[in-house]
Amino acid sequence: MGEEVDRGHQLMVAEGFPHSMQIDPQRARFPGCIVWTPLPVISWFIPFIGHIGICREDGVILDFAGPNFVCVDNLAFGAVARSVQINKEQECWVSPHPPAFKDLDPCLQDDPGRETLTWDDAIRKSTQEFQHRSYNLFTCNCHSFVANNLNRMGFRSGGWNVVNLASFIFLKGRWVDKASVLQSFLPFVIVSGIGLLLGGTTFLTFLVFFAFLLVGWFLIGTYCFKNLIRL
Repeated sequence: MGEEVDRGHQLMVAEGFPHSMQIDPQRARFPGCIVWTPLPVISWFIPFIGHIGICREDGVILDFAGPNFVCVDNLAFGAVARSVQINKEQECWVSPHPPAFKDLDPCLQDDPGRETLTWDDAIRKSTQEFQHRSYNLFTCNCHSFVANNLNRMGFRSGGWNVVNLASFIFLKGRWVDKASVLQSFLPFVIVSGIGLLLGGTTFLTFLVFFAFLLVGWFLIGTYCFKNLIRL
């Protein structure tokens, strides 16, 4: 397992991430990453749905975990299972310098509507905002917090919401190790096996209906009613 983590570190360096941005799962340090972990009960039935957070440049994880509460350095619901590391220099609007250097950046002078922030500045501002928000699984959750951060950073020109963010993690997320794969899918396999054994097609119908209902809610809430799901 340690060798697998080392290979992951080497891969990150090969892709252009500096040594200081290396991921260290053993210390729960994921610099400049979006991180994901499965949720109790819900992920047992729909394994691609989970809890997410975003990390500062020093690798510390922040996640919106409850009403008026952003958890720092203690990801709610367990250890990180998947992560996506963002190349902020190439994919974000954030500045490598503190806001005091705004007047020295001609590119930012040409765009007065764009706020000059570092990566950690953007996370701090989103954290301050969500510390005054009520948590609701269906309308304002951990995905809302991370999407708010990404939009503030201008990641890939912004426009992030709970749906495209969940899809991004699902498609681009890298497993931390083999144990993380088991952690994510073994409960689903066990629950599904027991459900099919005891309920047969009735359980299967329930599972499909539950997934359709949950995914449908976020699709409709995101694209049909713009203010229903807060970012």
